Amino acid sequence: MIKLLKQRLDGYNARTPIQEEQAVKEILQEIALYALWRSDFFQSAAFQGGTSLRILHGLPRFSEDLDFILQKPDPQFQWAPYFEKITAVFNEFGVRCTLSGRKQMNRTVQQAMLKDDSIGRELSLSFYNTSAPRTLKVKLEIDTTPPEGSTFSWHYLDFPLDCEICAQDLPSNFALKLHALLCRRYLKGRDWYDFAWYCKQKTIPNIPLLANALQQTGPWKGQHIQADATWLIEALSEKVHTIDWKKAALDVAPFLSTADQPSLALWNERFFSEKLQRLALLPGA
Repeated sequence: MIKLLKQRLDGYNARTPIQEEQAVKEILQEIALYALWRSDFFQSAAFQGGTSLRILHGLPRFSEDLDFILQKPDPQFQWAPYFEKITAVFNEFGVRCTLSGRKQMNRTVQQAMLKDDSIGRELSLSFYNTSAPRTLKVKLEIDTTPPEGSTFSWHYLDFPLDCEICAQDLPSNFALKLHALLCRRYLKGRDWYDFAWYCKQKTIPNIPLLANALQQTGPWKGQHIQADATWLIEALSEKVHTIDWKKAALDVAPFLSTADQPSLALWNERFFSEKLQRLALLPGA
């Protein structure tokens, strides 16, 4: 099985220690998805967020975490029942990982952390120091009380072996990304990179889901606003004028290939206002 992982790593053609580490983390992410499928996790949960866009749809940036939502709310959800199966599957591939998590009271998003310090040694990676082994970490997060209105699709992956993954479809994923853009309390350039990608894909957001998310959390919570397409374009336009675009570009730069980074010089109000115009012109948006 280690040979399978080495072949996968070779396919990345990583040229720097950072690229190599990101490639290995993505391999760990894919093994984790396979392990979750083996544990029947996707009967009740769905893959979403930036890593789902990269693995399932080819988003050209690295994403650190594995994000999920429950298909139906369950505030009592815990990660711990899945740990034994996930660990056993990693062992099948020669990877000795550990998992930890805790029930976070009054938190709808529950976290678990996968840690591994063996894969670097097994794959003879350049960033791995045998005298001080590097621990790689992959965070797993799940929203246990997601807003109503998501729609889902099923995808088939063939690495490390064939498996079936339930995921939020692109319109629903886009809706929750827009919620993050409008409601996140700190600047995350990766949000805006994903926004530009969605616009390029001509994805029409799931507006009812966005409206439910705005009603549930954020500055518009409980206000029953008319969150239609017109409201969305106006709210995003106001947001575009408040962003420190140099800071946003610096946030996303480490997650892009060397070839993609020069385009970050374009990031300013005018650039994203044009993206917003494209979104406004989409049929049904």
